Order: sequence, then structure tokens, then C-alpha cells
Amino acid sequence: MNRAAATAPDTPAETGTTGTTAARCPASAENAGPPPEGAGPRPHGGLASRAGAWAELLRLPALFTVPGDALAGAAAAGVRPGPRTLLAIGSSLCLYEAGMALNDWADRAEDAAERPHRPLPSGRIRPAAALTAAGVLTGAGLAMAAGAGRPALAVAAPLAATVWAYDLALKHTPAGPAAMAAARGLDLLLGAAATGGGTRAALPSAALLGGHTLAVTAVSRRETTGGAVLAPLAALATTGVLARLVTHRPARLPAGRRAAAAPGLPGSTAAPSPAAEALTVALGAAYAATAARPYFHAALNPSPPLTQRAVGGGIRATIPLQAALAARSGASATSLLVAALAPAGRLFARRAAMRRVSIT
Repeated sequence: MNRAAATAPDTPAETGTTGTTAARCPASAENAGPPPEGAGPRPHGGLASRAGAWAELLRLPALFTVPGDALAGAAAAGVRPGPRTLLAIGSSLCLYEAGMALNDWADRAEDAAERPHRPLPSGRIRPAAALTAAGVLTGAGLAMAAGAGRPALAVAAPLAATVWAYDLALKHTPAGPAAMAAARGLDLLLGAAATGGGTRAALPSAALLGGHTLAVTAVSRRETTGGAVLAPLAALATTGVLARLVTHRPARLPAGRRAAAAPGLPGSTAAPSPAAEALTVALGAAYAATAARPYFHAALNPSPPLTQRAVGGGIRATIPLQAALAARSGASATSLLVAALAPAGRLFARRAAMRRVSIT
């Protein structure tokens, strides 16, 4: 699906949010010198080397930003996660990775000039293999969504179309950030549709997550050149608004009582417990703290390194935002599960030695 999967140069890769991404393994991106003149791409035949190249292409640490979409969607719909939620998560993971592979295939000429260490221009993965992987993963994602039911497939199909449209046509246009935001919002709705709660109740959460993705993607468009003050300032303001909206929400029916309410009617509401309110506020504060500081620094000095840090901060903030969205829906256990994905992603990234990521 969408490609929010980047972190700043000195932090492990995580995602979630936003623009096209490309993991940079330190060994290939920074420590390895340029190839001899005229040498061209070099084959990499070892099994471990090929596996590492595919892990870099698919930005595996960024996968930890994906499950929170479906889980937050199920929570927003007022239903508990179940087997169909797992199918939605599997569908999201496949579509996400399809977008990763398709991104590098679409950018292979640009990467050959600007990022020759990436798997395709370096010759470690053939372009045809990346395109084939994108197609297979898209098919697998749609098949899993179909297994979760027609409502889930009805959301997954436009999600897949958005991913392909973004990579092949929209990425470098003014519509790029909006397309990325739409993909992230659809991914949350996929969890709601698959779990059986319907998508209407999940629309506000999808809009909030999409707004965050829009802000991060807008910042990422200048991460290699820098010089843009407006985008990080707008992202900083967006973060403040989203944190406020996430932590201040009218009470709603508990999950077990929502099904009894008439569709479209608010029904009677139950006051959230103090513990649930405190959890929502804490996660909302974690979201704001994770994103706001790097945005502020990039606004003060919009150099490429600080802009990249801002993008990384925005993407790392995706997980606490997803957790806060689940918590404000009354799903405390789900929100804690989503929040636990952040340290798990950092640990995986360290062990995988995939610490530098870019969104372009």
C-alpha cells in the first residue's frame, strides 16, 4: 500500500506514513565507495546478499507501521479484531510491499543517477523481478481482502489502484501528497470493513490519519534538496491540530453496544473511564512529541539533513497516532498492542542494520 516507511539518518526505519520510501543500508549507502569507473552494476549472487537486497527493496522495518491501520480501523468501527482483521492486515502488508517494489521500478532511471546504491541501479535486483514482485504482491493483497469479504475487497481495490497510480503517475505531481493520504486512509477503512463494523464510523479516524500522511508527504518532497520552510511549518501546525482532535473526542458507545444502535444515529453514549482517557492523552502527547520537534528544527533550518529528520520523525509518529486513534475509540488493549509495534520496529531495524531511509 502506501509507502510511509522512512526514518532520519540516525534512527531505525519504521513507517508509516507517507510518501515513497527507499531504505538505505549503511553498508551499501555510506560505507561502500563508488564502483570503479566503467564497471557498471555488479552481480550479487550469494543467497544472503540477495536476501539483503530484497529486504532493502521492500523496506522490511517499515512494515511495523502497517498493522496499526487495520487495528485502528476495527477499533473505530466499534468491533473487536478477529480473523478477518488478520486478513486485512495481511492484505495491507502485501499492498504496502507492492508499492515499495513498484516505487523502485518506477524510479529506476532517477535512482541510477541520484541513488546508485539502491538494489535496482546497483544490479542486485533486476527491474523485471521488482515489477513482477509488485504484481504478485498486489494480487495476494486483493485475494486476502476478498477472503475477508466483499466489503473489504471493495476498499482494497481502490487502495491498490491508488498505490499504482501514485507510483506510476502522481508521485511528482501536486496530487502526490493527497494520493498518499488517500491510500493511508483507505488502509484504515480496510480494517473497519474487514472486521465487520462498517466504514462510516471509521471515517473520522481515516481522515485524521490521512491528514498526518499528507503533511509528512509534503515535507518529504524536498528532503533531498531542502530549502522549504512552509512545508515543515504546515506539518507542525497540522500535528498540533491532529493531537488536539485525537485527544478531545465525544464519548461513544462501547463496542458491544454499537451494533444495537440504529445506523447513522449517535444513540446514547457512555462516559470513557479515566484510565482510557489518560491513555488517549498519553498516546496523543507521544504522537505530538515525536513529530513536532523535528518539524520545528526543519522549519528553522530547512537543510536536507534536517528535512530528512523531519520526515523520519513524522513517520515514526504514525504508530503512536494509530495507537491514540484506537484508544480514543475505547479499545485500550488494541491501542497498547499498536504502541508496542514502535519499539519492536526499532529493534528489528537495528538487527537488520537498516537505519537510513529516504522518501523520494
